[in-house]
Amino acid sequence: MNRVFIRTYGCQMNERDSEAVAAMLRSRGYSIVEDESDADVILLNTCSVRDQAEQKAVGKAYRLLPSRKKRAGTAAVSADGRRRIVGIMGCMAQNRGRALLDALPDLDLLVGTQKFHRVPEHLDKLLATMRGLGPRPSTIVDLDEEAGSQNAIRMHEPGRKISAFVSIMQGCDMRCAYCIVPKTRGRERARPPEDIVEEVRELVAAGTREVTLLGQIVNRYGLREFPTRDGKSPFVQLLEKLSEIDGLRRIRFTSPHPSGFREDLVDAYRRLPKLCNYIHLPAQSGSDKILKAMRRPYTRERFLALVAALRAAREDMYFSTDVIVGFPGETREDFELTRSLFEEVKFDMAYVFRYSVRAGTPAEALGDPIPEEEKDARNKELLAVLEKHSLARNASLVGTEQEVLVEARAKRGENMFEGRNGGNRKILFPADESFLGKTVAVKIEAATVTALTGTLVRVVAE
Repeated sequence: MNRVFIRTYGCQMNERDSEAVAAMLRSRGYSIVEDESDADVILLNTCSVRDQAEQKAVGKAYRLLPSRKKRAGTAAVSADGRRRIVGIMGCMAQNRGRALLDALPDLDLLVGTQKFHRVPEHLDKLLATMRGLGPRPSTIVDLDEEAGSQNAIRMHEPGRKISAFVSIMQGCDMRCAYCIVPKTRGRERARPPEDIVEEVRELVAAGTREVTLLGQIVNRYGLREFPTRDGKSPFVQLLEKLSEIDGLRRIRFTSPHPSGFREDLVDAYRRLPKLCNYIHLPAQSGSDKILKAMRRPYTRERFLALVAALRAAREDMYFSTDVIVGFPGETREDFELTRSLFEEVKFDMAYVFRYSVRAGTPAEALGDPIPEEEKDARNKELLAVLEKHSLARNASLVGTEQEVLVEARAKRGENMFEGRNGGNRKILFPADESFLGKTVAVKIEAATVTALTGTLVRVVAE
């Protein structure tokens, strides 16, 4: 049996793509292994959001492949002499295309973001011609667009998943100045709602209790394909359909765009109890000048009004965000506006990125004028503000009872298990395997910046 190791870089959508590829490979008779040294095939599912992510993947592939000087034109060989296939798939493959072969001429497979479902048949072909140690076949390159490819990311790995990712769309029609995603993922393409509902029903029947809906801009789901009804967008209609599924307890989604929030989606937080009281809301900057330069079609005032509206809908709402520091033209005054946004919103969690130039984006022409030392200092300042507010939020929960979906055994601590409340806070407590998948009440006894600990009080739902 052919053994495959998949290494994933980047976002939750990449994780979901890798899982779907693994499931498709299993259905073709391949086995998925956890250790690359055991593998006959190594696939790297790559990210292009930041240059550092691309460099990590290129470096990894280079170490796996033969030396260009010594073995150019040959296939990779494992330590025990077995022939090994090495492939790159995903965003970096789509972004760099055939140019990757200049750096990695011995690569066996290059697959773009709309061709994940073609990986099994490509591996079948490669393995059929690579049983010996003779000359390697030509690299298979599959980067073209394919209609309906958004519907191919549906299969899941076998076994119970208490919390599961569900891809509902692919691509992005926005043109943020710093972002490479429209190039790597293509135009927005939505899956039919009935297919998504069927997938979630199957997951729930297998034991899933929480789903996270995925899309590049998830709240723009279906805007070009499906009608608005009774003032409700296709995304809100989908949330309503999923909320009706018996056995599904929680619904999350990521990542939305502030400009895509309308009253119907805000109101969904009032009406749909299964919709978790947590939202990832990328701000990117607190300065209107920088937001305009980034081509983000909202203002600081609009962002704060949206936060206020969501808190009015659910007073216990939790917020996380994305922010870029050091975007070209960002002055100290612009950064202070971002810092003050953190103080005002009191984000519970945030991903803070130092700006890096991405070739092919509108911002490429602006260069990278802000020194790395200044970016690093701004990054640390925001993280300090985040830590302060995150700790305060967690400390405020000490003494309360929190509803927790029990997801897994904790990595540390004897008989310790972990789960999250609706606000996505990690909570650890003593339990046993029989509680997995159940919703329990936990009395919170201690808090750190990143986690809460407590004692299980009772079972809320089986």
